[in-house]
Amino acid sequence: MRISELSPDRRPRSDDSQPLRLLLEDLESSIKEAESLSPDDLSSREKLATRLRRSLSRLTAALPLTEPAKLHIWKLSYRLWNACVDLSNAAGFRTDVRWRTDQAELRQIAADLLLLAGNPAGIPSAAFKSASFFHKTGQIWHELGRFDVAAGCFERAIDLTSTVPIDGIGGEEELRLLLDLNLSRSRTAWEVADRNLAIALLNRSKSLLFGSPAAFRTLAEQYLQFGKLDLAKKSPEGNSDASKLLTEALDLCEKGIAAAKGRGGGSGTLDLEELKGRCLRFLAAERLQAEDYEGVLRCVRVLRGDAAAGGAAAEHPSVGFVAMRAWLGAGRVGEAERELKGMMANKEVPEGVCVTAAEAYLAVAGAEAAWGVLTGLLGRCRAGAGAALRVVKRVAEGGGGGRAKVVADLAADDRVVALFEDAAAAKERNAMHAVLWNCGTEHFRSKVYDISAEMFEKSMLYVPHDEENRARRSNCFRVLGLCHLALMQLDQAEEFINEANKLEPNVKCAFLKFKIDLQKKDEKEAIDQIQAMVSCIDFNPEFLTLSTHEAIACQSLAVAVASLSILLNLYAPGKPMRMPEVAVLRNLITLLHRNPDGELEILKYTSVAGARMTELGVEGFFGTGAVGSRELNWFAGNSWNMGLKTGKEKKYEACAEFLELASAFYSAMNDESNGDQVMVCKSLILSVGAMLNVEEQKKVSLLDSDIKKAIEMLSRAGKILPLVSSAVQIVNDQHAEYSGLFFLHTFNSYHVLNRLNSDTRSQQLQLIKSFASSKACTPNHLLQLGCTALRGGRPNLEAAEFALNACLAALLASPLPDYHLISIVLRKLVCLSGLQDAEGGKNDGAYRVYRQAYQIIVGLKDGEYPIEEGKWLATTAWNKSGLAVRLHQFNVAERWMKMGLDLARHLKGMEKYIEGMEEYFANFERLCGVGAVDGSGGNEGKESSSRSQPVLLQTL
Repeated sequence: MRISELSPDRRPRSDDSQPLRLLLEDLESSIKEAESLSPDDLSSREKLATRLRRSLSRLTAALPLTEPAKLHIWKLSYRLWNACVDLSNAAGFRTDVRWRTDQAELRQIAADLLLLAGNPAGIPSAAFKSASFFHKTGQIWHELGRFDVAAGCFERAIDLTSTVPIDGIGGEEELRLLLDLNLSRSRTAWEVADRNLAIALLNRSKSLLFGSPAAFRTLAEQYLQFGKLDLAKKSPEGNSDASKLLTEALDLCEKGIAAAKGRGGGSGTLDLEELKGRCLRFLAAERLQAEDYEGVLRCVRVLRGDAAAGGAAAEHPSVGFVAMRAWLGAGRVGEAERELKGMMANKEVPEGVCVTAAEAYLAVAGAEAAWGVLTGLLGRCRAGAGAALRVVKRVAEGGGGGRAKVVADLAADDRVVALFEDAAAAKERNAMHAVLWNCGTEHFRSKVYDISAEMFEKSMLYVPHDEENRARRSNCFRVLGLCHLALMQLDQAEEFINEANKLEPNVKCAFLKFKIDLQKKDEKEAIDQIQAMVSCIDFNPEFLTLSTHEAIACQSLAVAVASLSILLNLYAPGKPMRMPEVAVLRNLITLLHRNPDGELEILKYTSVAGARMTELGVEGFFGTGAVGSRELNWFAGNSWNMGLKTGKEKKYEACAEFLELASAFYSAMNDESNGDQVMVCKSLILSVGAMLNVEEQKKVSLLDSDIKKAIEMLSRAGKILPLVSSAVQIVNDQHAEYSGLFFLHTFNSYHVLNRLNSDTRSQQLQLIKSFASSKACTPNHLLQLGCTALRGGRPNLEAAEFALNACLAALLASPLPDYHLISIVLRKLVCLSGLQDAEGGKNDGAYRVYRQAYQIIVGLKDGEYPIEEGKWLATTAWNKSGLAVRLHQFNVAERWMKMGLDLARHLKGMEKYIEGMEEYFANFERLCGVGAVDGSGGNEGKESSSRSQPVLLQTL
């Protein structure tokens, strides 16, 4: 390296031109200070390094130097280097990075001073000495991880030595320096991942060996080191150079051995032989990694051949191991077994290697070989528990029922159990228990419960019978009970659970006992066990949820209901629970739906939900957002459906309560479309209807409180009905539903008014009039209201008359009148007029009805008016004349005869009566006419009348 190539911080500044003598004095002063430094003087070292760098920079500006100056600088450099050596010796084995960095800085300055001084006259091999400084400094930088600085030092050293011709190299020491420089550069290149340069430098170093066995050994060591690193790396790209590097190392060893023999042998030969053995072992390992099993065996044969020729006492432990692995890889288990036995017989092979070899052998040979391997290890290893544990682990790793059986047999053997009884083997004993437990768990998850039970049972052999392990033993018994429960061996399961409960009572044991009771179909005991769970110290409400699921799976509805009922009782204000109370109630009601006679229980818990909603608020009970809306909607829909169901089944008391609850739930909803308000209205009206049906069904009058509640409910419904009406205007296909709803409200209101103690006939009449004026009114509704007003202990004749007349008017106003319905209304009006005519026919109300009927019938086609109803009208009108004749009301009689005859003439089917009726009517007129002329009402007229009574027609 040239002086001009020094780093910029060493270049001269404009103010540094001073006489050379002063510069050398300043440099010598700094070096004297370095010679007096102590290892702990950190600040002085840093200041000294700065001063030395400044002096070096000024000297660079003073080039070229005189020969005396060069020699002086050379001596000063050595003094500085020796001062660094003294500091290092005084510091001992310090690992402080700052200290080692300062050392490297000072040594770097010493090397730079030699480079600056060049080759003074009178100093032999100056270039090599300077290169040696740079080499040693570079090694320190390499150790500090400053690979770029280290590489710079090595390159300067190479530059210095490259100026010396090959024939000018003084001896083996200088050749060794060249070799060391190449190896150092190679190591640094390897560290910065410049693999190609590193290997190229190693190959270049072969020309620097000059037949020296030590040089051969050094270079072979480096090849081996790189091969080991590459082998350990296991590159996934498959670009490993381990094989080449190890082969080169092996080749160098053989050449070195040949060179050593040429020089008379000695210790160098033994060192190379030992290195060759190492190379062969790592090459065998590399071939094993590459699955070249024949290559492994060739290496092993060479190793053993060399050992036999050299008379070695024992081979390296790894030789037998790689040989066994190679035989296993080649599928030759017998040879592998012989290698394993040889390793076990060789006392020089460490126990760990024997156990590792046994594990590898079992992985291929199978569980059947486990007994023989374990027997060999127990006789070989002093730490028998650890060896047995590793063998059992290896056998268990393969999985499967066959291996589990072998593991169980190994673990249960008295000799193996005895190995773990010592207190010193507590760690291994716990590990063995864990292996057996995990194996049992794996088979349990695979639902192989018989093997799982066996493994758990064997694991208990490794649990001491002391107080400290009481909980673990309880857990083992509990899991065994669970296995036997899965196998439906209920008695054994119960026995294990009882044992677990004796050792450590807890909720898990109670839960398993509960599951056993379920399987035995003992519902009473199962419910008692639920109560026992609640009383456990470690009870968690989640167990009640699990109990519910178990009961449902076993189709035990009563137990599932009991479990949820008990869970429901645990809820209290402020108490955190994982499942919301509303979800428990919903699930409970859903279960009760499976019971055909569960209406009362469903009503009970639905009422609880309504009460909790009132107590906690809608969001507080049902929750917020979409979840809360879904829950509220479910309870509303369930109450409505149950109300309809119980109503169809004529369970009117439950129906009324369900529908009342439905109205409360629907009222809590926030539906801008008023759809929920419609349901509120329906629920209220139908609930009152159910209450009225209860009265009729049980023949017991409603209580005053019930009547008051019914009035309030109908009042609420009446306020909502206008909202329903506005909804109908938008959705016309809902008109029939709205009409029926309005009618039911009117109908129920009429009945409730009828049950008040005061006179409510005017209110009832006004109620019907209000309904008749609405768009919801239909003739059918009016007919029903009229019939209702006629019936009961307190008929309202005025309301009935209005309803029936309004019905008749509506029917007649229709484009296609329903004459069947008209005939029914007319008959009802006739009956009503009979009730109103208390004077025996003097009231004209009945006649007006018949007259109206006659006007309706006239002009109709034959059969258009119901025939039987027409006959009824004609005959009843004719027969009314009989009463009038007996009362000597001849004018009234004549009018009724004429009405009956006129009706008969317009009705089909009356032909056989008309002739007799006309004949009698003519006679009646003749006789009544005489009586009328006489006007005295004497005996003769009376006798004639009595003799001439009209024949009564048979009415329908």
